[in-house]
Amino acid sequence: MDVQKVLKEGESRNAGVVVQYFNAYFEVLHAYAYTILRDNDEAKDAVQAVFLKLWEKREELQEEQSVKSYLYTSVYHQCLNIVRHGKIKQKYIEQSDVTAHEPGNDLTSKERSLQILREIDKLPDQCKLIFSKSRFEGMKYAEIAAELGLSVKTIEAQIGKALRILRKKLFSIFIFIVW
Repeated sequence: MDVQKVLKEGESRNAGVVVQYFNAYFEVLHAYAYTILRDNDEAKDAVQAVFLKLWEKREELQEEQSVKSYLYTSVYHQCLNIVRHGKIKQKYIEQSDVTAHEPGNDLTSKERSLQILREIDKLPDQCKLIFSKSRFEGMKYAEIAAELGLSVKTIEAQIGKALRILRKKLFSIFIFIVW
C-alpha cells in the first residue's frame, strides 16, 4: 500500500486510514510489545505512543516503506526506550536506598524530604496536582490525562515544568547529596 499517498489524501481520509491501521494492527503490536515489556499497561502505552507518532509524522512517511514494518520497528524502539528508562529508574532507586541507610543520614534525609515537599507545595496548582498524581500516586500520563480531561501532551508539559522548577529550587540539595 502506498502509505504517503494514502495518508496525504485529505484530513478526514487521514483519520480514517490511521483508525484502520489502529484497528488492524493494535492487538498484534500489543502482543509483540508485551513479549518485550512483560507489562500489559506499558505495552498498551507503547503501542498508543507509536500510533500517535504515526499520526504526527504521517506526511514524512516514505512511499516504499511498509506500514507494518514501520509499526513493528517503532514499537520495538518504543519498548527499548521504556526498558532503558526503567533501568535508569531502578538504578536511581537503588542508589537512593544505599545513601538513605548510611549511619547519620536519617536526620538529613528527613530534612531534605521536608524541603522537597515544601518546594512541591509551592508549585502552581495544576502543575502540583499533575506532578503529585504522577510521582506519589504512581499514575501514568494517560491515566492522569483521562481523569483531568487533558491531553497527554499537556500532562507531559506540566511534569516537565514541575521538574524544571524543582531542579532550580533544589539544586543545593542535589549538590549536597552528590558531595
